[in-house]
Amino acid sequence: MDTSAWETRLAKLIDRQEQWLAKPNAPLEDDNGLFARYRNRAVTRDHVPLTWRYDLDPETNPFLMERMGINSTFNPGAIVWEGKILLVVRVEGYDRKSFFAIAESPNGVDNFRFWPEPLTIPVSDDPETNVYDMRLTKHEDGWVYGVFCAERKDKTQPNDPSAARADAGIVRTRDLKTWERLPDLKSVPQQRNVALHPEFVNGKYALYTRPADSFINTGSQCGIGFALVDSMERAEIKEEKIIDARVYHTIKEVKNGDGPAPIRTPEGWLHVAHGVRMHAGGLRYVLYAFMTDLKDPSKVIYTPGGHLISALGHERVGDTPGNVFCAAAVARDNGELFIYYGSSDTRVDVVKSSVERMVDYCKNTPPDGLYSYQCVQQRMALLEKNRKLIESGRVPLLKKLR
Repeated sequence: MDTSAWETRLAKLIDRQEQWLAKPNAPLEDDNGLFARYRNRAVTRDHVPLTWRYDLDPETNPFLMERMGINSTFNPGAIVWEGKILLVVRVEGYDRKSFFAIAESPNGVDNFRFWPEPLTIPVSDDPETNVYDMRLTKHEDGWVYGVFCAERKDKTQPNDPSAARADAGIVRTRDLKTWERLPDLKSVPQQRNVALHPEFVNGKYALYTRPADSFINTGSQCGIGFALVDSMERAEIKEEKIIDARVYHTIKEVKNGDGPAPIRTPEGWLHVAHGVRMHAGGLRYVLYAFMTDLKDPSKVIYTPGGHLISALGHERVGDTPGNVFCAAAVARDNGELFIYYGSSDTRVDVVKSSVERMVDYCKNTPPDGLYSYQCVQQRMALLEKNRKLIESGRVPLLKKLR
């Protein structure tokens, strides 16, 4: 074995990753007034530590091959912790199995570095085959909860190797290092996307649900639900109501689900959700926003029409081209708001906005008109308003738009 060549290759791997991790990120030119995209991806498979991928023993890995490859890093949960932003990232290996790992950044847009080890999540009495898409909630009861999809083989279809069932797995922690496994959420329909409200509602824990008849299709179930449970230690949905329904010929025609735990604002609870429709290329996932009442979080008060974020540029390239999915949004004390999303099930991207801007967007963006004629009328009303402003001369620069 050529020891010098082996060491030279290792030095290059270390140097290349360090340059990648330390690379500063810069916002792209803001073109919509609501949020700024960033030039670089927030977290990619190249962020994953070399020690998780390579056997660094020259005796057993003389060619310094990547023994356990990483396919993608996406769909994280997020939390502000001791002044830093932490993402609980879904890391997927070449073997298609996902696991959770924490990546930490001082500013939320770059220099994300994984903690030394992946998270060890205890298995349930019925071990799941795969885990993914954890939503984090810092609850007023003092715990940090993680609610994630626990995927298992559908035992009612033993001869179909692709048949699966989704349940909501639940863990909790006080330090983000030691995680206690609680029983899965008990629910008659499958629950693949569940977020925990950060405060008690009428003395109970509140969940935003996405009931589904099957693993892929929601079937007769019709949108984002709301349910109260007595305890997270043995959470059971006995009654849920739909608060944000699927609607024909909209961005949420096929299915929709809440993203991260909602963010408290002076005007209401801010939600970032995903909506899915079908087109010639398959399912198209986009993100949208809505708000619910502060006192009654099951009451929707603002529903801006259309999508908030759809895949653009590099975001459209990956394992599921053209899709974005969000389980993470955090607000800092200074009002900054970061939304993290998986793009094409391949990497983590981020946009930066503010709580104030997002509230303005939700309050003052017209709802979906549902019919082409009504949508044209909405645009005509905007056009007429702008025409009057141009003719009034109140804003001199508007003359250039004549």
